[in-house]
Order: sequence, then C-alpha cells, then structure tokens
Amino acid sequence: MQFDEQGFGRRLRQFRVKNHLTQEALAERIDTATSSVSHLENGTHMPSLKTLIKLCNVLNIGVDDLLADSLPVRSAHLDSDIAELLEDCTPSEKQIFKEIIITTKKTLRTHQ
Repeated sequence: MQFDEQGFGRRLRQFRVKNHLTQEALAERIDTATSSVSHLENGTHMPSLKTLIKLCNVLNIGVDDLLADSLPVRSAHLDSDIAELLEDCTPSEKQIFKEIIITTKKTLRTHQ
C-alpha cells in the first residue's frame, strides 16, 4: 500500500480542528511555515518523519491516527470515522443512512 496523501491531509485537518488550532498556530508549534501545513492538508506534500512526529506530539495522537489511510484497513479507525460522520445527523438522516448501508451490503455480497 502506498502513502495516501489525501487521506493524510484529511486526517491532519480533522485533528487540527479538533484541537482548536488554526493552520498558523499548528505551523508555529511544529516550527514550519503555514504554507507547509496547508500543503500537507491539501495532500500535495508528504511530511518528513521529523514533521510527522512533531505533528503527533502537538496533536496528542499516534502516528497510526494520521497514517490510517495508508495502512491495512483497521476497523477501529473505520468505526470512528463512521461515528463521526453520523454525529451531527438527525434521526431521520440516520435512518436513511441505515437503509443505504443495508442495501449496499446486500448488493456487495451478491456481486462478490
């Protein structure tokens, strides 16, 4: 499996926002330019190992939290992603998603 720049960027942005940090504040805390954080979040650059470790320390997360999209599928991350996607949904929206998932599962399992 290759490094998923887009997935990395999406997760980085998610954890930055969760920690109430702007790109500027995060850049300052890891001693880099704001544009570097922007490039990482947009998936146009790969972080160095040194930068990756700094990011994890500042965001108080593990490396696998940022690299989950580049690692073999890990159920815990998927469960967390799905739960987060549903957090702000209304009960009727959740019901619609449930029906979509049921139908999709049936279709996938029928065509395998």
